[in-house]
Amino acid sequence: MFRRVLIANRGEIACRIIRTCRRLGIETVAVHSTADRGALHVALADHAVLIGEAAPALSYLDGERVIEAAKALGADAIHPGYGFLSENADFAAAVAAAGLVFVGPPPAAIRAMGAKDEAKRLMAAAGVPCVPGYAGQDVGDARLQAEAERIGYPLLVKAAAGGGGKGMRVVEHAADLAPALAAARREALAAFGSDRVILERYLERPRHIEAQVLADGHGRTLFLFERECTLQRRHQKVIEEAPSPTLDDAARTTLGAVAVRAAAAVGYVNAGTVEFLYADGQPYFIEMNTRLQVEHPVTELVTGLDLVEWQLRIAAGEALPFGQDDLALDGHAIEARLYAEDPSTGFLPSTGRLHVVRWPEPSPCLRVETGVQAGDEVGLDYDPMLAKLAAHGPDRATALARLRQALGTTRLVGVTTNRGYLQSVLADPAVQANQVDTTWLERKRHHPPPGLPADARRLAVADRLAERAERAAALAEAAGDAHGPWQAIDGFRLGRSAAQLVRLAEADRLVELTVTHGPAGWQVDDGDRTQVMQVLKSTGDTRVEVDGRRITGLVVRDGPLRWVATARGEVRFRRVPLMASDADEGAAEGTARAPMPGRIVEVAVAAGDTIERGTLLVKLEAMKMEHHVVAEVAGRVCHVAVGLGDQVAAGATLVELAAGEGAT
Repeated sequence: MFRRVLIANRGEIACRIIRTCRRLGIETVAVHSTADRGALHVALADHAVLIGEAAPALSYLDGERVIEAAKALGADAIHPGYGFLSENADFAAAVAAAGLVFVGPPPAAIRAMGAKDEAKRLMAAAGVPCVPGYAGQDVGDARLQAEAERIGYPLLVKAAAGGGGKGMRVVEHAADLAPALAAARREALAAFGSDRVILERYLERPRHIEAQVLADGHGRTLFLFERECTLQRRHQKVIEEAPSPTLDDAARTTLGAVAVRAAAAVGYVNAGTVEFLYADGQPYFIEMNTRLQVEHPVTELVTGLDLVEWQLRIAAGEALPFGQDDLALDGHAIEARLYAEDPSTGFLPSTGRLHVVRWPEPSPCLRVETGVQAGDEVGLDYDPMLAKLAAHGPDRATALARLRQALGTTRLVGVTTNRGYLQSVLADPAVQANQVDTTWLERKRHHPPPGLPADARRLAVADRLAERAERAAALAEAAGDAHGPWQAIDGFRLGRSAAQLVRLAEADRLVELTVTHGPAGWQVDDGDRTQVMQVLKSTGDTRVEVDGRRITGLVVRDGPLRWVATARGEVRFRRVPLMASDADEGAAEGTARAPMPGRIVEVAVAAGDTIERGTLLVKLEAMKMEHHVVAEVAGRVCHVAVGLGDQVAAGATLVELAAGEGAT
């Protein structure tokens, strides 16, 4: 076995590999960029080395630097994880040429499966069923138009050199083919360096089922059962499970035989995944991922095998000591991918600092795989996946319930996540009954679980009342009258308590709530209804009782922002001052912040300018749209924190204002 392994990756997969290496007594070397100096995988590894700037091309994708680091630190092997260099045949060959071991398949197998057109021709020759289409050498417009007529519409245009939904277009009609080809070629060239495309018949509502294979260098290739990845959005997997609830034992045996035949056709060694679309009881080969898959934990949970361990053992030359008949399925496992993204804005990435990171209690039936920790900055340089949660149970229903419960006890505060969205998807009756296909998530719009915004508002109101009480107490103490009536915030008046207004910005919506103190507690009126709220605990893990129902959540203050995390998800609010004098509660009230990640395309003010409420401060471009950031208070511009062309994260300071100063 290896003495020291360098991990050419970052985040949760690097941490995952480190855990197995540690159990096997193998030392680990982490590589990192300048953005990842304090990353979890760097802290966990035995050794760490800086290899470049934040941009992947200058660090994690620089194969020469990775190999130099491995040699300098005395590594025996390089594990590429997934993504980055994991399916780069030239890198795999360079690792071997440097006298190191690449923990993955031979370069020839990577090349054979790396180009979709070549792979389809190889698979067809090996008797592996493929989606009908065209993968020929002539990819001129005239030939592709003729082949499209032969295949029939609708069809798929796909990049020949990549995957992940990039360079892919669905074409419904012949008139749409030319623009779809042009768009797919542009995207493929930018993503993969090749504009070659193939055509496939578009299967209207198939399943996506993939087969895990494991092959040693001694002629044994095994089928480690299948995973179903049908729940997808924009061709990206959202929920994965093993085994597939779609296949019976006979179909599973057939799929396994086809997958083993596909791997053998390219001389495959190590762990790999053969992916199929499944329609009308027939698996159709679409591609082979010549690496470890993101969703590999569900296979490990139902087989009891550590795939990373067997990747390492096979790379070290060991033979598999078990055969196909020794493998058996144990229960069911389901995994959800937790992303820093905002479902309410079309899944735009969310950036910011993670103030709180809390995971559910680990157990034999639950795995949490993450590469983040409290204090980390989530930026735009890398994939926004924060973690994977995988639950295991004796049956599918139990695994689903455990995964939903695990998501409900997770707390990630500082960025918007898809946690509530995942809970909503898992709770859908169609998902529970396995009545879905690969387009189902696109057709059905899922919202966060019902009641999330309303519950979060009540907790935010409790925190706002607590802030006012803290401020009043501080003023009273400063005046030497700590026990006077001035620190009371109940609005007491003879006859009836005065109403107070709480203003919160929730996404692009202004929420105004009227709060009045009465004998039974606070009466909160949001314009639709009035509820009685008792504040049981107003800081940190906040608890309130609303009309007799207990609501619990975590409230975190971040300047003018208020993050509220409940069992149903997270909501971000921004405090909105009632008047200019409220700004002395904190200078941040006069700070204009980026509403989302984007690029600055116009700066309309300069330091020293006197402005009115509503004055344009900055224009921000995000998702090909311009967003205007305007002043919410009248005053003077103290500082402009950004310049033309700057990339900013959500919540970043753009302009600092002194409210009321010099305003007319």
